[in-house]
Amino acid sequence: MLLCCKLYISESRNLSALEAIEQAARRDSECVIVNKFGDRAYNRVRYTIVSYVVHDSTGNAIYSPLHQTVIAMAEAAFGAINIELHSGSHPRIGVVDDILFHPLGRASLDEAAWLAKAVAADIGSRFQVPVFLYSAAHPTGKAPDTIRREFNYYRPNFMGIQWAGWNMSENLPEKPDEGPTMVSRARGITLIGARPWVSMYNIPILSTDVSAARRIARMVSARGGGLPTVQCLGLVHGEDSTEIACILLEPNLIGADRVQKRVEILAAQEGLDVEKGYFTDSSPEMMTEKYMKLISAHRD
Repeated sequence: MLLCCKLYISESRNLSALEAIEQAARRDSECVIVNKFGDRAYNRVRYTIVSYVVHDSTGNAIYSPLHQTVIAMAEAAFGAINIELHSGSHPRIGVVDDILFHPLGRASLDEAAWLAKAVAADIGSRFQVPVFLYSAAHPTGKAPDTIRREFNYYRPNFMGIQWAGWNMSENLPEKPDEGPTMVSRARGITLIGARPWVSMYNIPILSTDVSAARRIARMVSARGGGLPTVQCLGLVHGEDSTEIACILLEPNLIGADRVQKRVEILAAQEGLDVEKGYFTDSSPEMMTEKYMKLISAHRD
C-alpha cells in the first residue's frame, strides 16, 4: 500500500534552494523522489514522492515516512525562499504552494486524506503558515480552484502576464483549516488536498499572444463550457511562446489526445500553430514500478 505526494514549490531558478529541499528529501531512504519537474519560465517545481503506509491492527493508517519527509522538504523551502522576492509566469499564493496526496496500489483515498490532514496540522503549527484543505481532505470536498479564486490566484499582478511578490492582504478573508489567520508575506499560504490520480498535460502554442492562449484555455475548460473534468490555463511560457497548462481530473474519462485535438482546432481558428503536448509526470503504474525498483536497489 503506497501513497504519493505531489509537492509544488514556488521556485525553479535558485539551485541552492532546490538542493536544500532535495537534501531534506534524502534523509529517509524509505521515501523516493520518483519524478521532478521544474519550469524556469514558471519558476515552479514539483516533486513527486512515494512511500508506504502502515496500519494498526484494526486497519487504520497510523504512519507513513512521507509525513516527516514532506515536512522536512517544506521546512527547507521556507528557509530558502521568500515569496516577496519571487516572480514567474505561473500563479502561486505561497512558497509551498500546493501539496496533493494520491493513493497508489491498494491504498485508499481515505488514507491519502488522513496523511494530508496530518501534514496540514504540522505545517500550520510548526511554520505558522495558513493551510486550506481541499477535495477528500476537506469535510465538504471543497475544490482547490474555488479556494484559489478567493485569493485572486488566477489574476496576474505584474504586466498582466506575471505573478510577482505578495499582493494580497495579510488578513485572511476566512479562517484557514490549520495555522494562523495572519499571513507571513515571506511564506504565503499553502493548499493541501487528497484525491484520485490527476494528470498534468501542457500544450505549447507557437505565439506570444497570451490573450489568444487564454481564450483557447477558457473554451477547453469545463468551467468555460468545454471538456468535462478538464481545467486549463493560458500562460506565457518564455519569450517566444505561450502554453495551455491542463489538469485532467479524470484522465481515463477524458485524456490527453482529446484535449490536444480540441486545442489544435481552436488554435487553428486563431491562426496559431500548436506543438504536441507533454505530460509533466508519469502514470501511477510507472510511479509504483519506479519506486519498487529504487527501494529494492537501495536495500540490496
